[in-house]
Amino acid sequence: MKHLIMALAALAFLSPVTAQAQTPVRPTALKAETAENGVTAAPAAAVGDQAAVIAKAETYLHNLKTGKARFLQTTGNGNQAIGTFYISRPGKLRFEYDPPVKDFVVADGFFIYFYDSQLQEQSNAPIGQTMADFLLRPDLKLSGDVRVTEVKQAGDLIQISLVQTSDPQAGKLTLGFTPEPFALKKWRVTDTQNNITEVELFQLQTGVNLTNSLFVYSDPKKLEGRRFND
Repeated sequence: MKHLIMALAALAFLSPVTAQAQTPVRPTALKAETAENGVTAAPAAAVGDQAAVIAKAETYLHNLKTGKARFLQTTGNGNQAIGTFYISRPGKLRFEYDPPVKDFVVADGFFIYFYDSQLQEQSNAPIGQTMADFLLRPDLKLSGDVRVTEVKQAGDLIQISLVQTSDPQAGKLTLGFTPEPFALKKWRVTDTQNNITEVELFQLQTGVNLTNSLFVYSDPKKLEGRRFND
């Protein structure tokens, strides 16, 4: 089956990926707001000073220059994939799945590349044409060409939902932050067909030194089996 991660995720907040068999993990998933697709809505509480929360999230994301984390990706049908996420703002990120999945996604500052190991081919697009542009742009703001539609606390996370200002029906991105310390924990992308993909981060390290080679697309056939997760 073809694997495509949600290009941001990404964050791409990327397009949904179909996972090959990996050890199932139970995510602390963001709950859907409705009972559609058999998912029961989670209790949610309004956040008092929403403007302050939005400003805090904007500052956090703007100051997120480099980072590395393990991630768990869960699709609406329950398929899961595990791997390592790297980011170097502005412009660069990498999602690399654990074996047996050999797919990966890499943004080099200009283009974002999706490698499909089963087809042994890559596809690409300018970063600015993907949702990954939201996270990777130098001047990151939760306003302008994106619009905040909801701020709430559900479970242990503060959730901020965003849509494109010019096309609110094109899909929704929900960011989940831990309150203390305030940090990005996960995101959920809901597409126009109401398909949901969630990415949850674990062991997030920020301000780390990352080699530039992480963010260069290289043909896997020329790497002789080398993987960044090895």
